[in-house]
Amino acid sequence: MQLLLKSIFTCALFVIFVYATAQSLLKVQETEARQAAYLNISSHSSSADDQSSSNLSQDDGHFLSRRLRQVQAQVQARQVVHGEEGVEGAPSQLEDELKQLMKTNVDAPDVEELRQCSEGLVLPLWMPQRNISIGDRLIRGFVYFMLLIYLFVGVSIIADRFMAAIEAITSIERAVVVKGPNNTKQVMHVRIWNETVANLTLMALGSSAPEILLSVIEIYAKDFESGDLGPGTIVGSAAYNLFMIIAVCMIWIPAGEVRRIRHLRVFFVTALFSIFAYVWLWLILSVFTPGVILVWEAIVTLLFFPLTVLWAYIAERRLLVYKYMDKNYRVNKRGTVVAGEHDQVEMDAEKGPKHPMVTSSRPNDAEAFDEARREYIHVLTELRQKYPEADLEQLEMMAQEQVLARSNKSRAFYRIQATRKMVGSGNLMRKIQERAHSDLTEVKAQLHAGDEEEADDPIRMYFEPGHYTVMENCGEFEVRVVRRGDISTYASVEYETQDGTASAGNDFVGRKGLLSFPPGVDEQRFRIEVIDDDVFEEDECFYIRLFNPSEGVKLAVPMIATVMILDDDHAGIFAFTDSVFEITESVGRFELKVMRYSGARGTVIVPYWTENDTATDAKDYEEARGELVFENNESEKFIDLYILEQSSYEKDVSFKVHIGEPRLAPDSTHYPKIKEVEKKSVQDLTELDRILLLSKPRNGELTTAYVRIRESQEFKATVDKLVAKANVSAVLGTSSWKEQFKDALTVIPADESEFDNDDEEEEVPSCFSYVSHFVCLFWKVLFAFVPPTDICGGYVTFVVSIFVIGVITAVIGDAASYFGCALNIKDSVTAILFVALGTSIPDTFASMIAAKHDEGADNCIGNVTGSNAVNVFLGIGLAWTIAAVYHSSHGGTFNVEPGTIGFAVALFCGEALIAIFIIMFRRWHKGIGAELGGPKISKYISAAILVFLWVFYVVICILEAYDVIRI
Repeated sequence: MQLLLKSIFTCALFVIFVYATAQSLLKVQETEARQAAYLNISSHSSSADDQSSSNLSQDDGHFLSRRLRQVQAQVQARQVVHGEEGVEGAPSQLEDELKQLMKTNVDAPDVEELRQCSEGLVLPLWMPQRNISIGDRLIRGFVYFMLLIYLFVGVSIIADRFMAAIEAITSIERAVVVKGPNNTKQVMHVRIWNETVANLTLMALGSSAPEILLSVIEIYAKDFESGDLGPGTIVGSAAYNLFMIIAVCMIWIPAGEVRRIRHLRVFFVTALFSIFAYVWLWLILSVFTPGVILVWEAIVTLLFFPLTVLWAYIAERRLLVYKYMDKNYRVNKRGTVVAGEHDQVEMDAEKGPKHPMVTSSRPNDAEAFDEARREYIHVLTELRQKYPEADLEQLEMMAQEQVLARSNKSRAFYRIQATRKMVGSGNLMRKIQERAHSDLTEVKAQLHAGDEEEADDPIRMYFEPGHYTVMENCGEFEVRVVRRGDISTYASVEYETQDGTASAGNDFVGRKGLLSFPPGVDEQRFRIEVIDDDVFEEDECFYIRLFNPSEGVKLAVPMIATVMILDDDHAGIFAFTDSVFEITESVGRFELKVMRYSGARGTVIVPYWTENDTATDAKDYEEARGELVFENNESEKFIDLYILEQSSYEKDVSFKVHIGEPRLAPDSTHYPKIKEVEKKSVQDLTELDRILLLSKPRNGELTTAYVRIRESQEFKATVDKLVAKANVSAVLGTSSWKEQFKDALTVIPADESEFDNDDEEEEVPSCFSYVSHFVCLFWKVLFAFVPPTDICGGYVTFVVSIFVIGVITAVIGDAASYFGCALNIKDSVTAILFVALGTSIPDTFASMIAAKHDEGADNCIGNVTGSNAVNVFLGIGLAWTIAAVYHSSHGGTFNVEPGTIGFAVALFCGEALIAIFIIMFRRWHKGIGAELGGPKISKYISAAILVFLWVFYVVICILEAYDVIRI
């Protein structure tokens, strides 16, 4: 679909070019024939008159007929004012001008239809300029047309570098301390620039820099006189943006989806000012002082730019009168709480709980940060369910990719994304993937920065492990002592046994000795003998301690080992090792240990089951129920518990695990004997029978264990740091010249991957990507010399880029003027048709990408109206202020011929009102409910109306420019 739209745009430009060229060249041929006949008749005219006519035809000829009609109208108006007797009392200046213009028209018929090119500001003039054949004009026009297209590509690429610098500047953050829900302080990073102010100032400047600079440069190139190219480009671009871009975005939305404007108040402000801007132009061009721009008019035009920004900021922040309106706040994907309309709340509520609403009297930064964390956790949960076998670190990286990919993106992102795909520089989503990997790597490195500090520690010695459990009949067991740190030297340590409840000589053989560690040896072992007897007794323990280490050696914990001797003459006492176990939610399978104390004789069966507490089975964990079978001499068993992943950032729930009454297995040696004794009465029991009953298995004190499920501190820290880094603007910038030249020389496939494709096949660049890359290679390599955005926060890139844009825009102005001159096309028509389209096509594809991937329509519609207002107030206002002040300082006036510009402005204002009405009608119509997308028939009808408005606007402006329609 996108390739089809590109083809349609290209074909439309080609058809317009061919038609305009044919018509203009036909007029050139007719004009030359009439001039030849006229010269034969008036051959007696002096050469001075010929020279004067030639000079007139260069710049002012195309204004003669329109100026003649205006002077006639002014004379008639003065006649009405001064009475029927004529204009005796009126000044005769207008009559003199009228006679001079009529004489010029009579003496030089149709002279305004054929122009000679004047020297441009940068681009050399193609000589010769006289006696040019039709074929030569056609070749020159085609060359200039192709040069214009190539220059448009170049200015689009450098404009994206400019916007990357703007994004780096507007994404500068400052650290603030906010209080969380539990009055806990938390350090957060918030942007210094307000989003609305950034969009209407720097972002609008970035997307409209060529049009604005073209208007200013044209004023300078024409010695501070007015021209048609700059203002015509701004007006033509505004019409194309409002009608064609919105029409394309309407039908570009996937079937069954809609896009609504989120910041409706800001849209109303920018829409109002975008229409008022052109009304104001019409007033100062045709009503207040026709044909003259006074200094105050130009300055007021320029001052409307900060007024627009201020008003939009007030509307977005709900200041002044807005603070009395209903306040509903929503949390966007970047974790920012923003004000939303009442119907926006209802629309998001219908979508489900994906983006919960926050309703409060004041947005809370801590709540915004918490919502961003919940978004990350939600994505992580989806990925764990989709990839159950993946490890946590891999899932965290994938979650960071998706959070970055789903987050709200600025106009700069979509503009750069569109340009990269058009010139074969790949997809920004790949840079998001690389950024997510680097973010996770950096965060993990920060969290584990203190884990690798053992190299400088002294030599340490300790038992490993520090606790031993042995059976009474085991004979001997082995004890292990390890050395850590520098093992290149000799070291030694002494050890000895100490009595506990078990005593040396009765329960074990006491031992004392010296352990030597030669260079390169990091562990030593020794053995302890246990004494077995046939007397039933409780579990006993003794200790082994290390002491008297050699010089330079430090004893570390555990420096005392505990040895537990289990009596093998008893079936055992069964219990958990502890009453509470804390585990992390991401553990998956947890093994809960059940110990067998005071004996290990015979096979014993122990039942177990789980019970809900604050945790719920099938939600937080899987219910477990079964039996543990302890074989003869087996002292421990494990209950397998499966924890279900819910990815709750502040999770803290628990459940119980119980063990029941243990019983001997029927095949146990003591089972028949115990059964016989149990049948006897108490009076008949012998002492041996009582000892036998005492040896039955039984439960200990800890028969219930609480399993507490919490999220790990490391996971919390990882989430916090990743959420703080989830700023997609960072992928737009560059960190080094090496990275820039690598990007400039590499062909990258412009795939549409969103990281959720199952196939892992590597994408191969298409033929179109290769062609685009090699066509644009000159611009890519040239602009790779622009300083990276990481230098001075993007300010150096900002200055260099705007300078380069100015140079290329000056060349575009010269090429556009030469193009129109070669084919005898007026500058006003060239500006509205060719230059406006060339500067706006990148914005078209940027809006298409934004319409498809954004949840709202602000980047498609809101930025169009805001850009239109900024273009007039800043582009025309700045240029005319410079010219008006210049002429005023020299005692003159700045004259601006209303002409086609005045007519185009008036026509645009009327059509813009129709377009805004269509947009609002679609929003409030129950069957549509959105500005973009919706039912297929309605969106195609709406788009067709907008396309018709643009075509009608262009056709009428061209007809008026060539006096087919006279005003």
